[in-house]
Amino acid sequence: MKKIESAENPQFKLMRQLVHSSRERRKSGLTVLDGIHLVQSYESCVGVPEQVWVSEMGVNNNEIKQILKETSSSQILILTDRLFGQLSLVATPTGIVAVVKTPKSGPVPAHMDACLLLEDIQDPGNLGSILRTAAASGVRHVLLSKSSVHAWSPRALRAGMGAHFMLEIHEQADLVAVATNFSGTVVAASGGATLPLYRCDLTGRVAMMFGNEGGGLSQALRAAAHRQVSIPMEGGVESLNVAAAVAVCLFERVRQLSVVHNERAER
Repeated sequence: MKKIESAENPQFKLMRQLVHSSRERRKSGLTVLDGIHLVQSYESCVGVPEQVWVSEMGVNNNEIKQILKETSSSQILILTDRLFGQLSLVATPTGIVAVVKTPKSGPVPAHMDACLLLEDIQDPGNLGSILRTAAASGVRHVLLSKSSVHAWSPRALRAGMGAHFMLEIHEQADLVAVATNFSGTVVAASGGATLPLYRCDLTGRVAMMFGNEGGGLSQALRAAAHRQVSIPMEGGVESLNVAAAVAVCLFERVRQLSVVHNERAER
């Protein structure tokens, strides 16, 4: 294992750029996982990272020790705690960051049982939360419009808590084309819709569409929907955060599927 003690070290300089520059991450085709849980999730679902950077204090953590056992010593770099602090994006450094190849989106499948279409989502924290909800609710395919935030940014990864590695994430997708050709029901979440979410059948093939945090869905996507639904709200509240709205809608689908399953089991 190599130890780095100087901020002038060329490898450290490159790593610092990778952590703090989205341009550098896109150019290199690499991204950064910050924290024990993310690194463990990657190793469980994908494989061994390209590099693992650990603080002097982190080396003594039992979970980090286990990660290091499964990583080639040539891929491990030890940093002083002071230098490691420059790589971490959180107030309390986690003790470990890993460099991995940014997963590439495959072609959008012609047939999907259920999927999320996300238009122009701007906040990486929102996106990470949405991806975590998608994985938890059993929706495997998530499609992002060309103007959406990068799914593999460190902030989105941190908010996703490993969900990224359980999903098929398709970036730069033509959402209107996907919605138009989807072989099921296309449902648009819209605050002005008159059909309440709980009266919409979500048990079959379904594509659920959600829009930008401020502007919602574009007219083109709303026109491609078979159903437009709203989430009933009280207390004068006009809207929910998009991540919260996705959670309500996806778990309403889970509830409906559970009811159908129980009814079949009782026959």
